[in-house]
Amino acid sequence: MIETSGFKPVPDRTMRAMSLPNVLTYGRIVAVPALVLCFYIEGYVGRWLALAIFIAASVTDYLDGYLARVWQQTSGLGRLLDPIADKLLVATSLLLLVAERTIGGASLLAAIVILTREIAVSGLREFLAELQVSVPVTRLAKWKTTLQMVAIGFLIAGPAGDRLIKYYFADLGLVTYVGLLLLWISALITLYTGYDYFRAGLRHLTEDM
Repeated sequence: MIETSGFKPVPDRTMRAMSLPNVLTYGRIVAVPALVLCFYIEGYVGRWLALAIFIAASVTDYLDGYLARVWQQTSGLGRLLDPIADKLLVATSLLLLVAERTIGGASLLAAIVILTREIAVSGLREFLAELQVSVPVTRLAKWKTTLQMVAIGFLIAGPAGDRLIKYYFADLGLVTYVGLLLLWISALITLYTGYDYFRAGLRHLTEDM
């Protein structure tokens, strides 16, 4: 259990920028080029390294927000970089998986839906921020993000995971299959939550016309 007593808000701007929640966010951004490099390593070792980096980065996504709230170390820089780090991680992972043909065929549509939604919602949030209107993240959107991360994790393991478990099951490509199935489910939830965000912001959009 994380000990939270005794921690106080960081008053100095420099100290706040280097607070642990922000450092975790920086680490998630640095993890993106490291993830890319792993895909250029020959054999399955690169896939396992990429999976380890992706899991570590995904865990920091939860920890940085949790620690910032509990230790009262929230900052404008953290609020700016956190969603950027998330989108970089997800978008880069999906593009790598498409390039490696782990995601292909009809499943490309699921990846496109996820990427399009992220871009569209980012644009909506930027517009509403100018109007000083915030759209809270729903519980379903949080579950969507979690499912998305799990799906990408399965797909990063992909052929390496398929090879590992074929000794226990038939060579069915089970890890990749599960990853693609979860990707489609998260894409459908992504469509709904995207619609939900735009419905919430529609009133403000029409008022500005």
